[in-house]
Amino acid sequence: QVRLVESGGGLVQAGGSLRLCCVASGRTFNSIAMGWFRQAPGKEREFVAAITWSSGDAFYVDSVKGRFTISRDNAQNTVYLQMNSLKPEDTAVYYCAADTLYYSATYSRPYEYDYWGQGTQVTVSS
Repeated sequence: QVRLVESGGGLVQAGGSLRLCCVASGRTFNSIAMGWFRQAPGKEREFVAAITWSSGDAFYVDSVKGRFTISRDNAQNTVYLQMNSLKPEDTAVYYCAADTLYYSATYSRPYEYDYWGQGTQVTVSS
């Protein structure tokens, strides 16, 4: 079993920055990719960004390109999401996810991930 724990969420003003962190623990961690998703009240879970564990290839939803950066530390089994120029529409619960089963073109679909964290709230005030 893999456990994912997110941290780094909080309240920030529009234009500000936050860095989310996701630490993976449990059985020997062997992920193909790690992803960040978000879910706002009344909306479906949305893909934000993903990174392949071995090569570090990164993928982003168009709405965050140029503002968010995903990175990973393989030695620490940790993935980060640096969020800059935050907007009120970025407000959501952000979830970290691990894909240990499927290879994908973009790693953007929730069903490709078999482990999920509990989420961390990000609130951007206008």
